Amino acid sequence: ARERARLQAFIRQHVRHGDREHALYAIEHGRIRPSKLLIECIAGMLQGKPEFILLDDQKLVYESILQIEKKALKRKQVVIVQGGPGTGKSVVAVRLLAALIERTRNVRYVSKNAAPRAVFESKLSGHFRKSRISNLFSGSGAFVDTDLDVYDTLIVDEAHRLNEKSGLYRNRGENQVRELIRAARCTVFFVDDDQRVTLHDIGLSAELRRRAIEADAEITELELASQFRCNGSDGYLAWLDDVLDIRPTANQTLSSEDFDFRVFDDPCRMHELIVSKNRASKRSRVVAGYCWKWPSRRDPDAWGIELPEFGYRRRWNLDKDGSLWIVTPGSEEQVGCIHTCQGLELDYVGVIIGPDLVYREGRIVADATRRASSDKSVRGFKKMLKSDPAGASLLGARIVKNTYRTLMTRGMKGCFVYCTDRPLADYLRSRLSSKPVSSESSSTAEYATSERGRFADAVPFRRVTRAERAAGIPAAPLVDLRFAAGTFSDTQTVEGTADTWIELPDWIRPQPGLFVAQVVGESMNRRIPNGAWCLFRANPTGTRQGKVVVVQHRSIDDPDTGGSYTVKLYSSEKRARDGEWLHERITLSPDSTVPGYSPIVIERNEEDDSFAVVAELLLVLDGNRGLRDDRS
Repeated sequence: ARERARLQAFIRQHVRHGDREHALYAIEHGRIRPSKLLIECIAGMLQGKPEFILLDDQKLVYESILQIEKKALKRKQVVIVQGGPGTGKSVVAVRLLAALIERTRNVRYVSKNAAPRAVFESKLSGHFRKSRISNLFSGSGAFVDTDLDVYDTLIVDEAHRLNEKSGLYRNRGENQVRELIRAARCTVFFVDDDQRVTLHDIGLSAELRRRAIEADAEITELELASQFRCNGSDGYLAWLDDVLDIRPTANQTLSSEDFDFRVFDDPCRMHELIVSKNRASKRSRVVAGYCWKWPSRRDPDAWGIELPEFGYRRRWNLDKDGSLWIVTPGSEEQVGCIHTCQGLELDYVGVIIGPDLVYREGRIVADATRRASSDKSVRGFKKMLKSDPAGASLLGARIVKNTYRTLMTRGMKGCFVYCTDRPLADYLRSRLSSKPVSSESSSTAEYATSERGRFADAVPFRRVTRAERAAGIPAAPLVDLRFAAGTFSDTQTVEGTADTWIELPDWIRPQPGLFVAQVVGESMNRRIPNGAWCLFRANPTGTRQGKVVVVQHRSIDDPDTGGSYTVKLYSSEKRARDGEWLHERITLSPDSTVPGYSPIVIERNEEDDSFAVVAELLLVLDGNRGLRDDRS
């Protein structure tokens, strides 16, 4: 009624005199065009947004589609763009939307899944009301009753997720692929057959071709091959396909230099690391296979995923505005599912692999019956098992594997996994290449090795390879202060013994002796938050008075670290002898809001050579606010 009233008002304003129904004919048969203001606004919104910049074959596909679209006035066109995870299908789709609006085309971005639409709408929000932007985005079920060629172009992202029927109960329409092709002069499908994740997904490339031929459309097939997610590593995708038994490849092992992939034995530690990574860019989340029910949908206080042996419990993604879960502040504390992240990307993704994927008798076993009863993606599977056990089992296994493949390829920089099935975790580790480690017999050495592994897992910064360091990327070695005795004897030792190097901001010039370490405890929390990662300089020269330093001494038993080193504020009392200043007493003071910390006082004598100021604090690496100078 509101739209009808607006049309009536428009006609009253602009049509003053009757003309034997010619004006009404023109209105009824006119083509819908975007306004000039909308054209200028959408173009302006995309400018300066790096996530919408096209690279390599993305540009080629983009330009090709713009040329093909021009031919749609003479003959119906269907474009099928194949592309794996991270090849930029959605980026090209959004850029096409903007370009075709600029051409004054009646165009829509279409997806079955609501999450990509909601996220892109939020990214394109600007001077227009949300409803105006939302009109450019449609669900795939919105074209059931659309007449022939109403739209100039429909851009269909994640086409593999298209269903046969539409509506809440899947009782409307005949076939979404057919309806989309019918509704537009040109229909562009972006598809990845390996991302079919429900029993109802039908939009695979073979179906797209069949329906295009049925509509007598000219078919053009294009491919996006360059990989921009997963650290740009095609090797990771090939390795994952082989590991999940989706298809055999030559990639039997994965190197940490190709992609930051880690397997955790504790989901709490994995989730904590993702939360830590998220502080840097707000682009890290934890997701899981749908093997747990969603009670928080009805009871906000109920937990969804519970692993009691670890004390781990989290709620599923937001019950309100769930489509925006991946970009909503605070959602890093929750767990997302396939429906809230497919078609979108993160920096780091943590994946909880449920009991629907296990490792038995030397092979991967996927079982869709282990999904939660509330999972609509496999609804009807048990009925299929009765009528066609072999076919249903193969289809169910493929959906489970595709789901985890999709989840494990959301991260641009890294993927961390926790497996509820321990043999699967062991199998994944066995497929990772690693440096040989010398055997250590003592329990102390084994403990140290284990703790170093835990320490490396927790680092919330990008690791830098040897080749990258050689190419000039600024980096510093990572040092675990708990096992650093003897490390600081000279600069070469600090750098030569480091297994891990992390990236520094480009405004920091690498210098000999710089290293990064984590400071634990509350004794310096006014300057250094508990657990903060800090940049230090080893073997400092000059005065130490009033500086925060790392000190080692046999008399130190630090209450925070339990070790013979401490991080404290340095001051000393000196006396002159034979024209030289000698340290008589050194006081290492806490700077804390927590009561109970006492200064450490060290009396010096000539024979005491166990005291050493091994490093001074330069900066606190703060993921939320960047780098902070805490020397004074």
